[in-house]
Amino acid sequence: MKTKLYIAIRWKFLIIFILCTALTLLFVLLSRLFVTYMLEQPLFNMPFKWMINHIGSTPMLIVTATAFFLLLYIVGSRPIVRYAKELSGVLQDMAAGQLNASASVKYADELGTIATNINSLSEQIHSYLQEINHGLNEIAKGHFDYDISVRENHELGKIADSINLMSAQLNHSIQEERNAEKTKNDLITGVSHDLRTPLTSILGFLEIIDKDRYTDEVELRYYMNIAYEKSLSLKKLIDDLFEYTRINNGMPLHLSDLDITDFFRQLSDEFVPSLEPTGMAIQIHAPEHLLRIRADGDQLVRAFENLLSNAIKYGSRGKYIDIYIHEENDGQIAIQICNYGDPIPEKDLPYIFDRFYRVEQSRSKETGGTGLGLAITKSIIEVHGGRISVQSSANQTVFETRFPSVS
Repeated sequence: MKTKLYIAIRWKFLIIFILCTALTLLFVLLSRLFVTYMLEQPLFNMPFKWMINHIGSTPMLIVTATAFFLLLYIVGSRPIVRYAKELSGVLQDMAAGQLNASASVKYADELGTIATNINSLSEQIHSYLQEINHGLNEIAKGHFDYDISVRENHELGKIADSINLMSAQLNHSIQEERNAEKTKNDLITGVSHDLRTPLTSILGFLEIIDKDRYTDEVELRYYMNIAYEKSLSLKKLIDDLFEYTRINNGMPLHLSDLDITDFFRQLSDEFVPSLEPTGMAIQIHAPEHLLRIRADGDQLVRAFENLLSNAIKYGSRGKYIDIYIHEENDGQIAIQICNYGDPIPEKDLPYIFDRFYRVEQSRSKETGGTGLGLAITKSIIEVHGGRISVQSSANQTVFETRFPSVS
């Protein structure tokens, strides 16, 4: 607030100075009269005559007037000085941590303004600290979505913002932990179900054989063949599960620069025996210049073997598997594997890379699927810093992967 001119502290000191000067002059006048009177008294004039003769009346008068003026000035300014010390003490208390300390507003001058501002500052800091403390108590109770208001251009606002950030990160970590726990439980449930099904069949047929409940050797071989096929399915599931777990637990990668076009030419040659019975062929569409990525070739083979195997299983109606390789403007190498079989239902697309998820359950089981192939593919691609996505329509199904290019 603005201090009025006549109550400004400078004018108070000026008034004290003028009053002290006036009183000193009055004191000097009265002192002269008193000394003059005392000199006329024979019984009391000796000390005064001695001081006048040895020191002089003028020096005595100056010394006495100066001392009297200083005494008056000290006494007159003492309330203002005491008030300033009181405000200084309040500030020292706040500096010591007593942020709710308050100062009495005694005057309407600059010191009064300072006292008012101290009280306002104390109230604001104390109020904001109570708000922050309340927010911390809420967070301590587990309400991690509680946000403390952040005041702009305020040092405590930075603390509140840091607390909100910490709370959000803690909430994210807890959610990730809960998701990890749910993932673990889901994994155990899925593994238990998928292991139990073929194992039950194997035990059933082995029981028939063990108790000689077959009619002849042909039926025995039939049961043994079924048990063997179920054993192979069980082994594949265990192998896939081991591979999936190993990848997600941080498998070591042996990275090197990889010519991605040459990689797919070699991989397509390896699939010739699988393609011939279906009458299909792989067509690679790639630019003439070299396109390289940083990858572990052995692991990448596993990922793309899954994609090509699925394309053969479910895309034989199209007779071709097209592989498009090109470099995007953002420096990413895009690889699209297209097949022209039946489309993946739209409702299944968001879950296609989830472990143990099968599109058309019966068809997947018939073709030996474990529900882990695409989950393994996604994990391998992501540990290489890549991304995978899928689009499917009545005309084609496209699995697209992207990797950072090596210049």
